[in-house]
Amino acid sequence: MTLAEPTRQAPGRDRRTRRVVTVTVVLSVALVVGALLAATLGRYPLSVPAIVTTLADPSAHPGDAQVLFEVRLVRIAAAALIGAALALAGAAFQAVFRNPMVSPDVLGASGGAGTGASLALLLGLGVAGIQTLAFVGGLGAVLLALLVDRLIDRRGSVLTLILTGLVVSSTCSALISLIKYVGDPENRLPQITFWLLGGLSSVRPSDVVLLGGSLLVGGAVLIALRWRLTALSFGDEQATALGVDVRLVRLTTIVAATLLTAVAVSVSGVVGWVGLIIPHLARILVGSDNRVVVPVAAIAGALFLLGVDTVSRAVSAIEIPLGILTALLGAPVFLYLLALGRRRGWL
Repeated sequence: MTLAEPTRQAPGRDRRTRRVVTVTVVLSVALVVGALLAATLGRYPLSVPAIVTTLADPSAHPGDAQVLFEVRLVRIAAAALIGAALALAGAAFQAVFRNPMVSPDVLGASGGAGTGASLALLLGLGVAGIQTLAFVGGLGAVLLALLVDRLIDRRGSVLTLILTGLVVSSTCSALISLIKYVGDPENRLPQITFWLLGGLSSVRPSDVVLLGGSLLVGGAVLIALRWRLTALSFGDEQATALGVDVRLVRLTTIVAATLLTAVAVSVSGVVGWVGLIIPHLARILVGSDNRVVVPVAAIAGALFLLGVDTVSRAVSAIEIPLGILTALLGAPVFLYLLALGRRRGWL
């Protein structure tokens, strides 16, 4: 009887492995196809043969090469990297806090970045100043949440940390409102409002390098910790019994996820819902094991935001801010996932 049990379990493991491989391949192919489609769309349309010709010989069509290399590919890469970063951060936060309803701004990262960027816009700083203050604000908000949590509860309660993060987020929202209130209504206020809505209209090649570097560092850390994140989902005591240093893993994960969120927000502005719904979709596709959820969420997030950004610049002459589209798409999807989670016992 004991010899037959592994035989019965092996087909189940094989099916899960095949499903994970299939989902990963399909999402990866869809991402490549989506990037090619996105490169053809815009105010200056490009055909697929023209794109292939330009990639092979940029000097053959200088106008196409300028549009493709200086505008389209930069924006496509930025959208994919930001989507992957936010989805990775969301999956990490949901695993650390054992709560499928949290998102990358649970500790105030997005709010802090928005506060820093709003202050930079109020002071009339350039793009580098906006991104720097946004990055510093995002990291500062999370560090403040961790510090206050440490002062309140030295045991490191997850609930206390979440509540502290909510307080920090609310404070950042109040500061943003104050900055908008004192800003010049004819100049500064529109700039602040538009930036907070999110968008990639002014993305630069240097932004892609920054996003790629942060994703390489933060993503590598989260992927390396994905087994320990799975252990954390069983609870602190069980994770400790499995040899996981709970506090170290939680702190490292929060820092890496905050790095991804702060850099993404510093480039694109506040883009919500990606880090909340994409990890859910990844779990529906491949199950709840964070060893596969984390990388699959990254690919799905890149595909999702690439699609949203393509729609934002292709459906009308006036570009629609990313934050509006992600909210319009994310809200109904979130309600569906909430109902599905209730039926399947996830929540």
